[in-house]
Amino acid sequence: MSLPVLYSFRRCPYAMRARMALWVAGVTVELREVKLAAKPPALIAASPKATVPVLVLPDGQVIDQSLDIMRWALARNDPEGWLAGEDAALIAANDGPFKHHLDRFKYPDRYPGETSAPHRHAALAILQRWSTRLAAGWLLGDRPSLADWALLPFVRQ
Repeated sequence: MSLPVLYSFRRCPYAMRARMALWVAGVTVELREVKLAAKPPALIAASPKATVPVLVLPDGQVIDQSLDIMRWALARNDPEGWLAGEDAALIAANDGPFKHHLDRFKYPDRYPGETSAPHRHAALAILQRWSTRLAAGWLLGDRPSLADWALLPFVRQ
């Protein structure tokens, strides 16, 4: 029996959260580390958007969104109960506004004509709101959830 193939990049936060869910779910995959400057043709053939992560299942099905990979893995085995806590709005705030400001602060040379300081302040304001939520222990309460692990790779940056 062949294994699912995961195209990944070790520092990509989207790929990190997919790998964490696969690991906690105990799903074994064939990991194919991608050089983003030289994407393999098999990755592009599987998912024309050619961004990581991409999970290709043995039956040929392709899952090319990190949250979908997380949900797929955890639907098979969720030993820590991550799926019991999902906050779509919180994850969307991370993947939208927070990521927007993070990129413009962290990589200012990619955004000519923009000043990085306002983006740093906006990202810090979002982090402060999340920090307040963590007073309960985790973002959604007293135990880790999908939202916690979906945001973690971005916050670590």
